[in-house]
Amino acid sequence: MRVLVFLLMLLPSLASAGAIRLKDLVDFDGVRGNDLVGYGLVVGLNGTGDGLRNSPFTEEIMSNILERLGVNVTGEDFRPKNVAAVLVTASLPPFARVGGQIDVTVSAIGDSSSLLGGTLIMTPLNAADGQIYAVAQGTVLAGGASAEGQAATVVQGVPTAGVIPSGARVEREIDFDLSTLTQMRLALREPDFTTAGRIEVAINTEFNRPVAIMRDSGTVELNIAATQAISTAHAIGRIENILVEPETKARVVVDQRSGTIVMGQEVRISRVAVSQGNLTLTVEEAPIAIQPNPFARGETVVVSRTIAGIEEEEGTGLAEIPEATTLSEVVAGLNALGVSPRDMIDILKTIKAAGALHAEFVVR
Repeated sequence: MRVLVFLLMLLPSLASAGAIRLKDLVDFDGVRGNDLVGYGLVVGLNGTGDGLRNSPFTEEIMSNILERLGVNVTGEDFRPKNVAAVLVTASLPPFARVGGQIDVTVSAIGDSSSLLGGTLIMTPLNAADGQIYAVAQGTVLAGGASAEGQAATVVQGVPTAGVIPSGARVEREIDFDLSTLTQMRLALREPDFTTAGRIEVAINTEFNRPVAIMRDSGTVELNIAATQAISTAHAIGRIENILVEPETKARVVVDQRSGTIVMGQEVRISRVAVSQGNLTLTVEEAPIAIQPNPFARGETVVVSRTIAGIEEEEGTGLAEIPEATTLSEVVAGLNALGVSPRDMIDILKTIKAAGALHAEFVVR
């Protein structure tokens, strides 16, 4: 009998869960990163760069860079194969200071086959407001490799994208002064009224006074002045390590591509009967070549021959899944069907449609 293997994500319940640090449950208002993007040029490639006839923007940016360096290429006809136009992306962390360094990701946008061994030329990185916040430059560490011959090509990984660790230097700081805040909102990463209420109680218990209030399922508001901390940073440093037991929703997540099924501990199932079987349709083409007799006049004729059939597997018949009140009982009841993970996904969807699966069903 085939046994279904479940990847069990045991989401904690109130009775058995360990407490989680507040910093792992919420995001602090204003303490966030900012996305940066830039358009640059990678040089030094071993003949794997852009074809300039197919990527005219590469020639344009290369001409602009050379002219800024005092090299006049106006009217010149050059076709180098060791350069590639790229988009450079990065995330500016909160409270990044001028002179700090951040990692960048480099991705080819032309028909370059590999960025392996290339060097990114000085590239300004802009935020959504159009201002330059960092400048990137350095050797690209490509994430793959490729080899090509006259009749075959092999590629492993993604050689057209790479990273530059600490490849950008911060040139401008985000205008955000944490010390001026008198109120701060804590945004729950998994909104839930019960969890938000527990966070409110835990913070007020820590300070022994009402300094936090739940606004909704995803927001707890903190009164910085009421904490009587030296600064906003001191208040955050005190509350971010408070332990809270989060409440979780009953949820089943399936990935149809890999056949993975993830079930939360709060999943429950009502008593239900299930019948499952497979129908297989087979069509096979086996053409026959008919040739004329030796020394006879005629032509070779190909006669089509098709073999078609329908095969129905025995299936599971009508099987009963008893009512389950714990995750282990749910798993035992479903495993008793003895079907493959992909068939189990269809069974779970059908049980949900019948109203017997008491959990949120997420298909990815």
